[in-house]
Amino acid sequence: MATTSGDLLTTGQVAKLLGSSRQQVVNLCERGELPFVKVGRHRRIERAHVKALLTPRPELTRDQLKSLWLHQAVAGNLVTDPEEVLGKARENLDRLLRQHRGTMTEVWLRRWQDKINGGIGNVLKALTSEDPEAVELRQNSPFAGVLSQPQRKKVLESFTRSGWRRVA
Repeated sequence: MATTSGDLLTTGQVAKLLGSSRQQVVNLCERGELPFVKVGRHRRIERAHVKALLTPRPELTRDQLKSLWLHQAVAGNLVTDPEEVLGKARENLDRLLRQHRGTMTEVWLRRWQDKINGGIGNVLKALTSEDPEAVELRQNSPFAGVLSQPQRKKVLESFTRSGWRRVA
């Protein structure tokens, strides 16, 4: 299949690769699930991004899944009290950035800073997504202290009762 420029594909070409409609590809782009660039008025998608969509993601480890559950609870608090949750996260970020200057942790904390500055939607995606970047972000989370101890305990008990398996 020929590409329009280097390894950029049209939405129609991507639709064929994914076995979906062109509109579904446009929807993926607009939701931020498929990165794209504009060439004139047309979307172009890098072949590597399409390949990443087609490649099955590895199952989350027990610790990654537990972190996901805790961060999903944080997301619940975020949508009910955004100022409080983001305020706590910013406070934690300031403290953690001072502690981790010049380390890889600082890189991930700066990414959190970008997500927070990008708005609640970006934060919610990072808190609840299973994509590799979100999994890594949650390993350096600035949301400590957002959940009360009773909330945290309840989430962890639910996680344990679930047998650590994915809940569809």
